[in-house]
Amino acid sequence: MSECTHDCSTCASKGNCSSEIQKEQLNKHSSVKKVYGIVSGKGGVGKSLVTSLMATAMMRRENRTAIIDADITGPSIPKMFGVKEGIQSCGEGLVPATSKMGIQMASVNLMLDNETDPVVWRGPVIAGMVKQFWTDFIWSDVDYMFIDMPPGTGDVPLTVFQSIPLDGIIIVTSPQELVSMIVSKAVKMAQLMNVPIVAIVENMSYIKCPDCDKKIYVFGESRIDEIAKANGIETVARIPMDPSIARLADSGAIELFEGEWLDNIADIIEK
Repeated sequence: MSECTHDCSTCASKGNCSSEIQKEQLNKHSSVKKVYGIVSGKGGVGKSLVTSLMATAMMRRENRTAIIDADITGPSIPKMFGVKEGIQSCGEGLVPATSKMGIQMASVNLMLDNETDPVVWRGPVIAGMVKQFWTDFIWSDVDYMFIDMPPGTGDVPLTVFQSIPLDGIIIVTSPQELVSMIVSKAVKMAQLMNVPIVAIVENMSYIKCPDCDKKIYVFGESRIDEIAKANGIETVARIPMDPSIARLADSGAIELFEGEWLDNIADIIEK
């Protein structure tokens, strides 16, 4: 058997291959122009934070934005935005919740009786829920949608890559030593699925001294430029360890953040 090149257009098995999966169709009342996945090789690096900051940054530029919280077992998007009202239903489909700025969002936490209830589902059920966020919700005139994915290369990331027409991904990482190996896994998955990599974001990159403004690299000198170059990623952004960001996220006011850390990424996807 010949090795799969993931180029279905030239494959002799075209039409009879389990890898050839059709993209899911949006609800007929929806309109979404561009879709970007926020991914990471491991958990705890700040994917949801980057998703929230990107959606807010694009909204501030007078673009209509939306978020799919695809981290089904660890949803945190509604809390960051202070959104508590549940998902509404109408005859044509499900209506996303909206933040104070008007960012549309869908999250399993907005569909539970209690936001602290655990989601104890098997992989196929979770993947099916993510598809429903795309197919069953009415996304109103969205310019940019961001999908907050769970970490790793398991069922849900694979479902998103195969089922939703992504325009690109943003990889989120942290400064620890093992980062280069973990980033490479995320890069190789994107390459296998033929999805462009827009940028890499290093979260918790440094602390800025409040007295002298000097950057202190708690985890050692940043290697993000080296890692980006090794993986062919041209755009890099860094987010500091800043207590004010944590306070805004914990209080549901992330839309009030002040910082230009992701402006270079916003410039790229706007073009």
